[in-house]
Amino acid sequence: MKKCVEFIMGVGLLLAAFLLSGPAAHLWQESAQVSGQTAPVVVLDAGHGGDDPGKIGINKVLEKDINLSVTLKTKALLEAEGVEVVLTRKDENGLYKSTDGNKKRADLNRRCNLIEESGADFVVSIHQNSYRDGGVRGAQVFYYKDSEEGKKLAEAIQNVFNETISSEKKRAPKANGEYYMLLHVSCPIVIAECGFLSNWEEAERLKDDAYQDQVAEALAKGILSYLSAR
Repeated sequence: MKKCVEFIMGVGLLLAAFLLSGPAAHLWQESAQVSGQTAPVVVLDAGHGGDDPGKIGINKVLEKDINLSVTLKTKALLEAEGVEVVLTRKDENGLYKSTDGNKKRADLNRRCNLIEESGADFVVSIHQNSYRDGGVRGAQVFYYKDSEEGKKLAEAIQNVFNETISSEKKRAPKANGEYYMLLHVSCPIVIAECGFLSNWEEAERLKDDAYQDQVAEALAKGILSYLSAR
């Protein structure tokens, strides 16, 4: 119960800071008022879950836990701006069943089916990266190689990453034609790798609640920037 209260208080403080953080936070609402657009439907996909921890950090932090925390924080920020948000998972569990033979594939299939059924305008799948070289760091966004809208969404988020959490290691969004969800979702989709758990400094930051607030704010601002430009 104490952890729940602390999380709610943390989201409340983050939300207040975001709403007061300048014109970028209100890009979507201003654009919608002018164009008469209805609220978009955005799916936030917290990668991994359940028996699948994702990447395990050099400091033993689990990717699945960071993904979920950042996703919930991003959801709160977007909903405050009038964006309808659908989550693929809301807790620590994966989307597979205990009877599934290949739990990883079953999990991915259910995520894709949920997205298709949601009528989503686009998807942001939230992950953390890892590499054999512990010196590699920085946030990077991937998009399907043949999707122009996916590229625009990736650029919008990457631009904010480069201005904020990844200012010391700026990256460019990267096209990909192999990742399962990029291949099996019909609407624009990006995979936002928010940092490297194989880098000690970045892994320590990513497990910190206040830093996760910064990541969520960057994601939300990138998404709102994309919406305002549509």
